[in-house]
Amino acid sequence: MTSFVLQAKGLSRHYDGDGVRVRAVDSIDLTVEHGEAVSVMGPSGCGKSTLLHLLGGLERPTAGELWLGGQRVDQLSQTGWARLRRRSVGFVFQAFHLVDELSAVENVELPALLVGVGRRQARAKALGLLERLGVANRAGYLPDRLSGGERQRVALARALVNQPLLVLADEPTGNLDSAATAEILRLFAEVHEAGQTLLVVTHDPRVAASADRLLTMRDGSIVEDVRLESGLSRLALLAQVAGWEP
Repeated sequence: MTSFVLQAKGLSRHYDGDGVRVRAVDSIDLTVEHGEAVSVMGPSGCGKSTLLHLLGGLERPTAGELWLGGQRVDQLSQTGWARLRRRSVGFVFQAFHLVDELSAVENVELPALLVGVGRRQARAKALGLLERLGVANRAGYLPDRLSGGERQRVALARALVNQPLLVLADEPTGNLDSAATAEILRLFAEVHEAGQTLLVVTHDPRVAASADRLLTMRDGSIVEDVRLESGLSRLALLAQVAGWEP
């Protein structure tokens, strides 16, 4: 069995507009191993979010190959990608993207129901995750009655409910204050320590420092791929954000 959760070879996404070709993502080679946490940084417009969308099948590449869990996926149809995402990819977005008409627990159990898990089992899994993430007491609340940090915890639970191969997060702390950011960082650290593979796009150096690897993008390309010191960098990050004593 391959040790790679994700592998991209020459992955590109180009747009043509007003006679100019924009290379949003340009010939990226990337490998992410099982259990790794990878952060992606770079200036606005450098292609970070486009790369994330390509890796999760929300956009189709102009060129290149993409492999997920040993399966080539760049040529999948929209229907094929939808099936794959339900089981193998979890998304966490800056804007949360919870379903406003559903309670917290209903939002979390929805992906499990969509892959055929029975209603009782899906509810048990959802409640277990909400308990683990510290918001079980808000299970029956609609999203508009939750704080930003609570909504992001619900979104993380939803991303984890089907035990995906990969969780992709796009600016997961961008709408949160410092206290909520510290809490989400702690939760991400916990799920990573439990073996979850993560790829996080962020502008926040505190979030980036919590990863095993830091990728820096410029003009659609990865210009730096640095392995961070495990343990020490994470401890320093948590001390800085949460005000803990090192």
